[in-house]
Amino acid sequence: MASIIKRKKAYSVVYNYIDENGETKQKWETWHTHKEALKRKAEVENQQNNGTFLPPNNQKVSDFLYDFVSTYGEKKWGVSMYDGQTALIANYINPIIGDMEVQAITPRVVDKYIQTLQKTHPVSKRNRKARTEFVSNQTIEKIIKLLRCAFKQAVRWELIGKNPFENTVLPKTEYKKRDIWDADTIRIALDQCTDSKLYVAMNLAFACSLRMGEILGLTWKNVHIEDENIAADNAYVYIEAELTRASKQAIEMLGEKDIFYIFTPLMPNTSTRLILKKPKTKSSERKVWLPKTVAYILREWKKAQDELKSFLGDEYQNFDLVVALPNGRPCENRIIEKEFSLLKEKAGLPNVVFHSLRHSSTTYKLKLNHGDLKATQGDTGHAEIDMITKVYARILDEDRKINAQKFESAFYANPDLRNVKPPQEPEKPQAQTLDLAALVEQLQKSPELANTLAALLSAQRAG
Repeated sequence: MASIIKRKKAYSVVYNYIDENGETKQKWETWHTHKEALKRKAEVENQQNNGTFLPPNNQKVSDFLYDFVSTYGEKKWGVSMYDGQTALIANYINPIIGDMEVQAITPRVVDKYIQTLQKTHPVSKRNRKARTEFVSNQTIEKIIKLLRCAFKQAVRWELIGKNPFENTVLPKTEYKKRDIWDADTIRIALDQCTDSKLYVAMNLAFACSLRMGEILGLTWKNVHIEDENIAADNAYVYIEAELTRASKQAIEMLGEKDIFYIFTPLMPNTSTRLILKKPKTKSSERKVWLPKTVAYILREWKKAQDELKSFLGDEYQNFDLVVALPNGRPCENRIIEKEFSLLKEKAGLPNVVFHSLRHSSTTYKLKLNHGDLKATQGDTGHAEIDMITKVYARILDEDRKINAQKFESAFYANPDLRNVKPPQEPEKPQAQTLDLAALVEQLQKSPELANTLAALLSAQRAG
């Protein structure tokens, strides 16, 4: 049982509990009003009676998250996810609520935490400056998603009774429409491109809907451009890896799970490593067919690469990468992005990011195949088809408009029904006039009819 003790202007709820070591301890909880203390007293007694009471635990949020990452994260996350999530914890969680006790985090505390984040300046990365004055709503959404997952484990570990992040009201996130190039602009860009690596990368991004990491992680063993394949329109690339940079800590913590290769760094003391790893989702492992022209472009590129390899001999580091530096080493995305920026400036083209070529590809394919979502999803490697319907709804709406036009030409125009009017309501029949001469003649010919009519009239008058 719990009791309430008044202490100056505050009220303390006092109760005994058994801790994790089986020892009986006493807990004092201070509340500002008697009403709050009564509510807490009833809550403690109810939980103790029905066996749902959780002993007080003074574990800090930062310590709990360390346990969470060490147990849950190491099992569930890949190296890229590990780096991203631990960065959120280090930059935006521990500095603000890390010293609070896990059991002190309530929905009200969560709301105040979000307000604090909205006034917090974002942390700039070493190679990328922050683009907004305060933490963006998109980043806040990622932080709350991480904490919701973490505190779900806290409930499971019986540290807390309810997840305070479960029904969090997030600030509204407005996703800006990404600018993309149309097919004519991409053709101009390719005509103006003089960097061979960028030229190959742009074609793979647009024709095959590949992500940057997938392009840079593509190996020749997964490129099928033999004569018979091209002749039968069966040339294709198989996506099973992506190139990315991960921290040494993530690699050491997670081991080499899902990692095909770790490239030796040029500077041994760096804290990160370039790696070739499995894609993030299973659906990203896919076969993408090549247009013939792209197949021939890859052939010419392979021929030039082989000549360079032969010329350099042992100096060429052969990792079998399609897009590689002249010495064979992997080409990082920043190199492609730098060349892409120079191309845009030189050709006077609209300012878009390299990744937008993938969006241009998806848009172009949806127009060509009249909204065939499954075929397009197969090329893009999206895990959920909803991603395509959300991002490319405008294109799909255009095709639905075309459906109405096709319906008109296929059904209503043959035969031409445009002048057909809707059916009219039938006119009500007019009341017939009584022919007295004909009636008298019928009565004279049939005395029985006259008697029947007379009886009916007599009955009506009687009623």
